[in-house]
Amino acid sequence: MSDTDTDQRNLMRALLSGHGQTYAAEAGITLKNTPQPLYRTLVLALLLSARIRASVAVATARALYDDGLRDPRRMLDATWQQRVDALGKGHYRRYDERTATQLGDGARLVLDEWGGDLRTVRERADGDAATLRAELRKVPGLGPTGVDIFLREVQDVWPEYAPFLDAKTLQGAERLGLPKDPDALLRLAGDATPRAEIAAALVRAALDKSVVEDCRTRARDA
Repeated sequence: MSDTDTDQRNLMRALLSGHGQTYAAEAGITLKNTPQPLYRTLVLALLLSARIRASVAVATARALYDDGLRDPRRMLDATWQQRVDALGKGHYRRYDERTATQLGDGARLVLDEWGGDLRTVRERADGDAATLRAELRKVPGLGPTGVDIFLREVQDVWPEYAPFLDAKTLQGAERLGLPKDPDALLRLAGDATPRAEIAAALVRAALDKSVVEDCRTRARDA
């Protein structure tokens, strides 16, 4: 193994150990292929896709859960003001009114189109990423960025879409000086590493220069 390979492995190890928690896990979501965690991850993806700090989006996802808005039926049955208030508790104030409306409309769509269960979307797509994307784009407020976030987070429970390392993850790899080739990144991380954790860690590197600096420091000290 060359010195470059060793350095890159140390860097990837530092990245994953320090920053490899998925955003779903940070939001308190134990992601399984069951209706509630999938819906909560969809909401989280919507929140994360806005021009707002990821920490605020994560805190807001937790606040929605704490206020009982944890499935599409409860989200729809809540009043618009209750949704606004829950968003405010997470400090998601810049977009709170618009997002409160989107959450209500999105919950209705999930119930009406998919029977309240995102596994219906998976079944319809049958492994075809373009079909899955088109279905998910029906959710109000969930654009291409939000769809990418959702797929990054669920790829270990919907493995037919793994590995999902999109442009944002590859941007993080570039910042770290790691290969921009998904296969090379997966080799550096190792087969046993959940793909969603690799993606989340690389996204954090793309979004925050301090993550890059931390990883380089810890990799040198390893």
